[in-house]
Amino acid sequence: MPLLWLFLLILAIAAGAFVIARMRVMAMSGQDRRSLHSLPNYYGSNAAMKSAIPALLVLVVWLIAQPFYVNTVVSGMIPDDAIAQSSSRGLVLAEVRRAADGMDLAIATGNMTEDEARNTDADVADVTERLSTAGAIITSELTQPILRAAQQFRVLNSTGYQIMTIVVLLIAIAGGAWAVRETQPKFRARNVVEQGVRVLLIAAASIAILTTLGIVLSLVFNTIEFFRLYPAADFFFGTSWAPSFSGRGGASDLGILPLLWGTFYISIVALIVAVPVGLFSAIYLSEYASPKVRAFAKPMLEVLAGIPTIVYGLFALLTVGPLLVSVFGDDGLGWMQAGTAVMTAGLVMGIMLIPFVSSLSDDIINAVPQAMRDGSYGLGATQSETIRQVVLPAALPGIVGAILLAASRAIGETMIVVLGAGAAARLSLNPFDAMTTVTAKIVSQLTGDSDFASPEALVAFALGMTLFVITLGLNIFALYIVRKYREQYE
Repeated sequence: MPLLWLFLLILAIAAGAFVIARMRVMAMSGQDRRSLHSLPNYYGSNAAMKSAIPALLVLVVWLIAQPFYVNTVVSGMIPDDAIAQSSSRGLVLAEVRRAADGMDLAIATGNMTEDEARNTDADVADVTERLSTAGAIITSELTQPILRAAQQFRVLNSTGYQIMTIVVLLIAIAGGAWAVRETQPKFRARNVVEQGVRVLLIAAASIAILTTLGIVLSLVFNTIEFFRLYPAADFFFGTSWAPSFSGRGGASDLGILPLLWGTFYISIVALIVAVPVGLFSAIYLSEYASPKVRAFAKPMLEVLAGIPTIVYGLFALLTVGPLLVSVFGDDGLGWMQAGTAVMTAGLVMGIMLIPFVSSLSDDIINAVPQAMRDGSYGLGATQSETIRQVVLPAALPGIVGAILLAASRAIGETMIVVLGAGAAARLSLNPFDAMTTVTAKIVSQLTGDSDFASPEALVAFALGMTLFVITLGLNIFALYIVRKYREQYE
């Protein structure tokens, strides 16, 4: 049964339990609500919650646990010689899953029957031909061990989903029946429902925390695995980035310094563009602009924050890059060889960051008490002198926090760098050279040809962990400054 149908069935059972429980308590009270402890809808909600929530919880846990169990069983069926040929059990399991998906596709297109898919004595060449005819993607030669593992994979998944459907529906029905049975006029349904909603809210709030924890742990464990295969000193202090993808271990140079230099160089250029423009825009909007101009200009400026970064990347590639080449290229000053360069990505990224700096700085400047301005005017200062000598110094901690938040946003940018800065990892001071960043190389390393257990693939997690620590430090520092500023004037 498709998961959507199962989900709709659970909701239908919960809705039925709601109606039955409400009708039952009203019938038991003689249609007199005054004899009930809670409103009738609370009794129905209690039945619906006890019917749907346990069933959905079991469904989620089952969907998470079943792949681990199936992969463990199937992995035990694969002989060591098959793993030795592919150098990784993970690659073999991936091929098993593709073969199983191909069988499902062949059955759906009529190229294979269910009995033929389950036949353990089937000819490998015949199965391969049927899968190819059906349009299945098989990246390597199908062998008898992989075929049998794929057949077992399908059987275990099919059986697991069938058992899951029965168990989940039984839990939903049992929960609804139990809630209907305990429905009595004196039952404290409101207390139970409110407590249940509170638990749901706590669970919803915990999802973000657990997700963050899962991300950090995945980075940590894979980073540790990387440093078991590659020296940490060479990674943190190496000045060459040259992954070879030549197999497990390889002969790669995986020094992070060129990537960090490109990341910070492009971010600095972006901040040089974004900070003055954004700060001057914030000063104008908060101190000089009329209410009508502010009501129009601020939303238009913030539209820049809603443009997808891929659009900025195309703008850098197709417009800004050729424009810079025409000025600084061979036909101009001769400084720039191609459109992909630090300056291209930095300018476009700076345009993207303008609303971040402008909006945050505008809110911070507006938070400066009007009494400070009035005191400055009372002493004879002009508006420009008041802004320069009173407002900006008072708002400086918050403005610094806004700049640091924009810097962390620039450090984590990917698409603009990929399309505008190029892919060369180098240590250079020339802003018209092509460079790359940590985020761009994370993408390229995870989409390469290397075995996922090799340093060339695991290095992406070490890069991600390094970038995570840097951006986390910037965010914490920025939030500390902003909070300290807000406490000063609240």
